Amino acid sequence: MSATTVVRPIAFGPSLGRSTLILGGGGALVLLAAGTAVVSGTSGISLGDAAAIVLHRVTGIGPVTWPASAETIVWELRLPRVVAGMAVGAGLACAGTVFQALLRNPMADPYIIGPAAGASLGAVIALLLPVATVGWLGMGLVQLLAFAGGLLTVLVVFAIARGRGGTPVVTLLLAGYAVSSLLSAGVALLIFNSGERLAAVISWLLGSLAGASWPRVGFAAPLIVISFSLLLLRWRSLNALLLGEAQAAHLGVDVEREKRILIGLAALSTSAGVAISGTIGFVGLVVPHLVRLAIGPDHRLLLPASMLYGAGLLLLADLGARLAGGIPVGVVTALIGAPFFLWLLRRSVVGVRVSR
Repeated sequence: MSATTVVRPIAFGPSLGRSTLILGGGGALVLLAAGTAVVSGTSGISLGDAAAIVLHRVTGIGPVTWPASAETIVWELRLPRVVAGMAVGAGLACAGTVFQALLRNPMADPYIIGPAAGASLGAVIALLLPVATVGWLGMGLVQLLAFAGGLLTVLVVFAIARGRGGTPVVTLLLAGYAVSSLLSAGVALLIFNSGERLAAVISWLLGSLAGASWPRVGFAAPLIVISFSLLLLRWRSLNALLLGEAQAAHLGVDVEREKRILIGLAALSTSAGVAISGTIGFVGLVVPHLVRLAIGPDHRLLLPASMLYGAGLLLLADLGARLAGGIPVGVVTALIGAPFFLWLLRRSVVGVRVSR
């Protein structure tokens, strides 16, 4: 059998009706959360007016029956934030799904090999420069350096971890931890010397969608969509890798090649999301695990379901952050995710005791 021939593993998952219900529920959650986020606030804009504004801006159809201020609020402020929340939540959830499959560990998240640390260092450097924004494809310097920092960190980790026999997962994790620690030390040093820019730095590090704009969304969202589409095409490889690298190789999967591609796409999605929002924790940890419990481990269904529920969760978390006075959305996701992580950790410990 050829080493590069991928044999189609048997798909496993719930019934068609249950799958449809779960995926439909995720779509409904996204629509409900997006609609609520667009109309929530003190301006009193109705859902009908908001829909008419969006339709008019996209197609030019319909008479203008709303004040100019309402159009500015919906189109320039709220809608970019909603689209950014959908893109970031979906991207983090998909990346978390990939890392949990590759590592066969439900406690893995998209930041596990360092893209968040690299993005944070790049963003903090940009925030501390005398001029915080430049015109580059409509994207600020903060977002550019954050995106580049995340991707470069993953490339460095890969270069360190790779040996003659491939890239062992344990070595990859240790290299990611070491590089992340080094970059985090750099971030801490910059924070210590940040002076009057401390508030801006802390706000970015906590994660926020408040600065979302169409140019930023237009750069990052297509990268996330492309990453997700290419990941979905490799669902068979992900299913095979769930069985272990040796078993996947017996099924005809080129394990090293697939690992590089899958991790590269997941890192691209993560870095693009972090470039918009800063570091938002727990979405890529909580959503894939809960969706897997509901829909099963078949990535043909798990990836799109995680995308939908990740987008919905982050939209709801951002709505809660707005209603709570504009706190960073990363604080809200931490309040949701930290208890879940402790429950998951406790569940794993109890499972180990029972197995003994």
